[in-house]
Amino acid sequence: MTWPRTFRSPSANRKTLRYPHTWSTFGAVVLLGFEAALLAHSASVHSPTHLELFHLPAGVSHLRLHRFDLYRVSPPLIQMVAALPAEWAGFEADWKSYSTDAHRRAEYMVGLDCMYCNDTQIVWLVTLGRWACIPFVLLGGWVCFVWARRLYNPTSGLVALSLWCFCPYVLGHGSLLTPDAHAAALGIAAAYLFWRWLTNPTWKRALVAGIVLGLAELAKFTLLVFYPLGLGLWLVYRASNRADRSRKRLATDAAMMLAMAVLSVLIINLGYEFEGSFRPLGDYQFQSLALTGAASREEVPASGGNRFSGTPPASLPVPLPANFVQGIDTQKKDFEAGSHSYLRGSWQKHGWWYFHPYALGVKLPLGTWFLILLAGTLALFRVVHRASWRDEMLLVMPAVAVLVLLCSQPGIGMHSRYAFPLLPFVFIWTARVGTALGPKRSALGAAVVLGLAASIGSSLYQYPHSLGYFNELIGSREGYRHLAKSDCSWSQDLLFLKRWMDEHPEAQSWQMALSGPFDPRLVGIALAPPPVAPREQDLLGTVPVAELGPVPGWYAVDVCFLLGGDPLSAADGKGSWKTPSETPGYDLSYFLRFAPVASAGYSIRIYHISLEEANRVRRELGLPEIAANS
Repeated sequence: MTWPRTFRSPSANRKTLRYPHTWSTFGAVVLLGFEAALLAHSASVHSPTHLELFHLPAGVSHLRLHRFDLYRVSPPLIQMVAALPAEWAGFEADWKSYSTDAHRRAEYMVGLDCMYCNDTQIVWLVTLGRWACIPFVLLGGWVCFVWARRLYNPTSGLVALSLWCFCPYVLGHGSLLTPDAHAAALGIAAAYLFWRWLTNPTWKRALVAGIVLGLAELAKFTLLVFYPLGLGLWLVYRASNRADRSRKRLATDAAMMLAMAVLSVLIINLGYEFEGSFRPLGDYQFQSLALTGAASREEVPASGGNRFSGTPPASLPVPLPANFVQGIDTQKKDFEAGSHSYLRGSWQKHGWWYFHPYALGVKLPLGTWFLILLAGTLALFRVVHRASWRDEMLLVMPAVAVLVLLCSQPGIGMHSRYAFPLLPFVFIWTARVGTALGPKRSALGAAVVLGLAASIGSSLYQYPHSLGYFNELIGSREGYRHLAKSDCSWSQDLLFLKRWMDEHPEAQSWQMALSGPFDPRLVGIALAPPPVAPREQDLLGTVPVAELGPVPGWYAVDVCFLLGGDPLSAADGKGSWKTPSETPGYDLSYFLRFAPVASAGYSIRIYHISLEEANRVRRELGLPEIAANS
């Protein structure tokens, strides 16, 4: 194989890599600094999102109570890091709704109690937690840079880093204290260290890889796929090289792999302070069908079940913390039950197998997709340098494994953020296009530059509203017609709404439909829900006509309520939620018949409806008109 003069193969002398080109390192530091500034700003201008209000108190409970019952469906590392500055800033906790029952989701009520306990200070506390988690995102970017540089060349390292730094997913979720972006960063770090061990297996590298793998598992349960995947990759990597197939080499490798796994499990136990570790398997009471052995949800006892009861494995100690195990079971139960998912105009209880490929197709910039397709084409026809297939296998297989896992579990098809762990692998593999940036391939290099510029420009053009980003095929203002919830509206734009209201004092007597658990009153927004639509006349005769359809006034409407409302409830302005009587959800789809006068971010539409406009739509809906003097 012929390597570019600026690069040596992974098996070659490492001196060039040990002292990398100064210019590429300087460029990486500049990019990471810029990313840190973007994340910090985004973290400070967005209101608390749906799950942040529950993750933050859970992290405080881990630090303060040394218990891990709360929010057990998410491992505690990111929660605790986010909670550190909140503790320093005087987070007020209210534990009256706390429950140690493994079958309850007490984090929701505890989160609401803590929100009201901290009052208006909760916005600042969430912001502090977000800032504390930014170093994880920077770590992910650095790993993308060094891995792509080692596989291809320094320019490729900067391409991979640019794709990471300016990806709307990274800018959107990386500025939150929810674990998706941060777990992906730890996941790519663990995978990189595993690859480094494979290329040059030493005990030091094995131990470091084991530590980081344990930290990654403390961030997201999805990364448990790394254990069977790592074993399979090791077998293929060694089997493909005759020199690596010696009995001595395999025996030494097996010992290192075992040490790596044991050390990662030790890190998991340390993260949970060994809470309930080594409990016999038969002592657990599970709720998921997979672990109870029940054929249907109706067969699962209220107290739970255990398919291993009365079998030899029941007496075996589980070398994991009890709440780690219970969290996996609870999450599996949630996926089995399914959740309302939305895709292109339809709500469905158990989602679609192709939800995540579709979501990635419309949520990643077209410039990024161009570079991915270009990288595939160049690799297929060997137009530019490619690393050995064994090394690239460490990028391709984890991404494929995560995607297959998601597609095989339609119950996960509600948030495309679950696909986050595959993105850094894709970015590094795509960065091969950086080897085309040279004088001998000027046209190809120009295409790479244009694709990268289009990707970055598209993302920055819609920043800081990265959470609701959709690419040019859809447009972010129309994104709610394709995806909902965290892909579109996660109650992130309340501060932008408050700013608009302050700048337009002529807008009075507001009625608002806002989703999510955060109480808008804590940022100075008083609200009353607007009247709902008569869904196929279902409400006629059950709800007073005066409470149906449009009436004149000012409105702020979360775009999710324009979708028909199947699983949605609106904040009632009194600290609770409102769901119209006799309907599946809060339906404000009739607002699509009006043109908004403004918007707050991409998730909240602002309307000013006149009497004439209201009566026009009321006639269309079959409702009586409103008298001018009423």
